[in-house]
Amino acid sequence: MIGSLLLISDRLRRNFEISVPHSWRCNGKQLQGRQCNLRNPLLPAEFIVRPEHPIRRKAMEHLRYPNESTEYRASRNALLNDEIALRAQIEAVAAKRRALPLGGEVPEDYVFERIGKNARPEKVKMSELFGPHKTLILYSFMYGPERDLPCPGCTHLLDGIEGAARHIGRRVSLYIVAKSPIARLAAWAHERGWNHLSLVSTAGNSYDADYFGDTSKFPRGMRAQHRVPDGQNWDETIFNVFKKHNGTIHHFWGSEMSFAPPAPDQHHRAGDLADPLWGLLDMTPEGRGDFFPKVSYD
Repeated sequence: MIGSLLLISDRLRRNFEISVPHSWRCNGKQLQGRQCNLRNPLLPAEFIVRPEHPIRRKAMEHLRYPNESTEYRASRNALLNDEIALRAQIEAVAAKRRALPLGGEVPEDYVFERIGKNARPEKVKMSELFGPHKTLILYSFMYGPERDLPCPGCTHLLDGIEGAARHIGRRVSLYIVAKSPIARLAAWAHERGWNHLSLVSTAGNSYDADYFGDTSKFPRGMRAQHRVPDGQNWDETIFNVFKKHNGTIHHFWGSEMSFAPPAPDQHHRAGDLADPLWGLLDMTPEGRGDFFPKVSYD
């Protein structure tokens, strides 16, 4: 972990101990030369660990695979340290996300269309999509009526989420929204074998515009950054999370990294934590390379 800027989460306090010199500050308070022991529940929940003050971690046993070299094991152990640091950083970011204050109240109880009982289309309000839960995730799927085929990036992501969809409903509500008529969305889901994803149509409401499932309400600077010509708009991919609070619906979080400038030679990677394809490829010596999934390989 040397050389890394690591944010230690409350969950990891039991496993780490840090010696802190007098010059350190914990959450902005001077420590006056005291030792910070992260096992002490009275201490603040988060610390910044600077490169010059590495973590002393409990001794850890390592695996050894058949016929591996000393060089391999040293490199793998160093990588494991980085992976542990990344795990802590991911959890710390997730903790900050969970701690966000409520976002703005939704401007209306949007009316969507879905396939209901007896396989008939029916109207459904946003408030009804929560079901028994207080949290609703909506994923904007780039499959508007002007597209012959849906976005391949969205499609492969939903291929992966399909498996998780059978489980997520135990904790929160998840729906996939798109601008095409519901009959077209239902036909595509059937063709794709999405038996656990629930799709609803935003045709006829302003949800996509209000929550950036399309480019129509992009600020001028963002339109220029994403090369959206004046007078033209298209659908976009984004996760949005909503929360019920005291009888009203509030926005909680959106995957805004979708619209942040990407690193060189990378896609925005805003959905990577929900995308098994990229995680699997990142385990391999080939990596991602210039591969990008297609809707079909026939």
